[in-house]
Amino acid sequence: MDFEFKESYRISDLLQIMRILRGEDGCPWDREQTHQSIRRNFIEETYEVAEAIDNGNTALLLEELGDVLLQVVFHTQMEAERGVFSFDDVCDGICKKLILRHPHIFGDVTAETSDEVLKNWDEIKKQEKGQKTQSDAVRSVPKTLPALMRSAKVQQRVAKTGFDYPELSDALGDLESELIELKEAVLSGDQTAVDEEFGDLLFSCVNVSRFLHLDAEESLTRSTEKFICRFAEVEKLAKLNGTDMKAASLDELNLLWAQAKKQVQS
Repeated sequence: MDFEFKESYRISDLLQIMRILRGEDGCPWDREQTHQSIRRNFIEETYEVAEAIDNGNTALLLEELGDVLLQVVFHTQMEAERGVFSFDDVCDGICKKLILRHPHIFGDVTAETSDEVLKNWDEIKKQEKGQKTQSDAVRSVPKTLPALMRSAKVQQRVAKTGFDYPELSDALGDLESELIELKEAVLSGDQTAVDEEFGDLLFSCVNVSRFLHLDAEESLTRSTEKFICRFAEVEKLAKLNGTDMKAASLDELNLLWAQAKKQVQS
């Protein structure tokens, strides 16, 4: 095997390692993989980067960024083997995109604020992708995004056309209306209607988050973490009290929950 072991490696070494792993005498597992088989790996590695950022763990961030880079190299090597594109082509593409979308840096366009930069970015992006209407831009939001994130992006793009509530109070009114419609659907016993109205309620929640300048995805993540902490406290309190949670009444569980909330808050 033609490979030089070093104390410090660079991107060229990573590309060579991937070629070796995917080569004729390489790793059986790596050789078997396809874009589809490691698709989920890419998503998971990206979320692990996000977790390292949220935790402020720079050592972990260094490691996880390497894992994401590995995924880029892995997918690129598969296409290089087919003669479709190489890693250099990937670098060339993103460099050209950055140059094109920053005309205020690499051209003669003026953009003094972040808002002006984003406006230029959106217009250039629409031209690049042949999007003639805002509906085209809305349809281009990937369906594979987490649902809350995708709905927020769709709403943001639609709002640019002026199709939006003027104030937060209007968005809150719509949220209340959707809750009423969900309750009516539940009473009707029509499961299809329940599913539809529940989705509308979530969409309205995201709309409210947008007016409050919140990220619905992050807000829900924090609430989920808060619930986990409180539930763990409930379980601990139940054990201390000798309470069987499965046999306990709703009033007993609510009392434990109230105690847990005070403990976690303190």
